[in-house]
Amino acid sequence: MHLTGKVALVTGASRGIGAATAKLLASHGAAVAVNYAKSEAAAKAVCDDITKSGGRCIMVKADVRREDEVKQMVEQTVAGLGPIDFLILNAGADVPFKPFINLSYGDFEGKVMGELQGFFYPLQAALPAMIGRKSGCIIGVSSGLSRHPAPGFSAHTTVKSAVDGLMKSLAMELGPHGIRVNTVAPGLTITDATSWLSKDHIGAMAAATPLRRVAQPEDIAGAIMMLVSDEARFVTGAYLPVSGGSLML
Repeated sequence: MHLTGKVALVTGASRGIGAATAKLLASHGAAVAVNYAKSEAAAKAVCDDITKSGGRCIMVKADVRREDEVKQMVEQTVAGLGPIDFLILNAGADVPFKPFINLSYGDFEGKVMGELQGFFYPLQAALPAMIGRKSGCIIGVSSGLSRHPAPGFSAHTTVKSAVDGLMKSLAMELGPHGIRVNTVAPGLTITDATSWLSKDHIGAMAAATPLRRVAQPEDIAGAIMMLVSDEARFVTGAYLPVSGGSLML
């Protein structure tokens, strides 16, 4: 329970990687704010799991693309749990999977700008207090596709590359304030967002991975847990692939 006394805000925490991260951080003692935009029932299920296990949790509704809702989300987190120690930027826009030549600009812009808003607004809302306390830890959830693109994912690769650059820039700016900033880059992970993939495709990806499987949300949550812990207190500006070896740097 070495995160006892810490407060985490996890965006996009009603399912998938966000839900697994919220549960894992809570199991180690952190109080967790579970952000959701529409999936209230799913967010409630995550919070129920946490509280039944003796953890502390609140639900905070906000579309992370809307500045006013994000400010309210941060205020609710601080009022309900205390100052935010860990900001986990996990919420992402839907991935348009199609060749670039078939993308509309609206599809492209919606993915890229929507996801960047989901990083920008929570950071702007949470950072002043972290800087004031000279303490904090930020994790940006990127993707292995930012370093190793695949056909049909041009919008996803573009925005995740931008996320990588933002996280590195913040690591430089915020280090003197005692704030660590790191990036976790999942490989193929079995979540609702990847449910459209065929079993044959998943099997082929697993066979090409050194650990011979694809990721579960809990695998990504474990890497996030590692980076927020005090054992990683001298790690900042890192890009950590969590891909079973399919991406090696």
